[in-house]
Amino acid sequence: QVQLVESGGGLVQPGGSLRLSCAASGFLFNNYAMSWYRQAPGKERELVAGIARAGGSINYADSVKGRFAISRDNAKNTVYLQMNSLKPEDTAVYYCKADRWLGGNYYYYWGQGTQVTVSA
Repeated sequence: QVQLVESGGGLVQPGGSLRLSCAASGFLFNNYAMSWYRQAPGKERELVAGIARAGGSINYADSVKGRFAISRDNAKNTVYLQMNSLKPEDTAVYYCKADRWLGGNYYYYWGQGTQVTVSA
């Protein structure tokens, strides 16, 4: 059974930090690119950061560059999102996603999300 379980969300003041984790099971984690998305109320889900299978290629949304850092530990089947200098506009539900192309087919899995609220 495939599972992606996010944790680490919560309430933080502007300027603060949080570290999100996403623990994967039920599939070959090393074969999948991993990414973090977020969805704020009334808005579409957007890509925050992505990391390739071996971690060699990383990309970020412009809005989080220089503040967020994505990483992965393939030995622990876990992907992380370190979020620093948080702003109220970072408030959203954060989701992790695993995906890959194989034989012309696209495979992907989503976690259930974790709430991040940035407020004084």
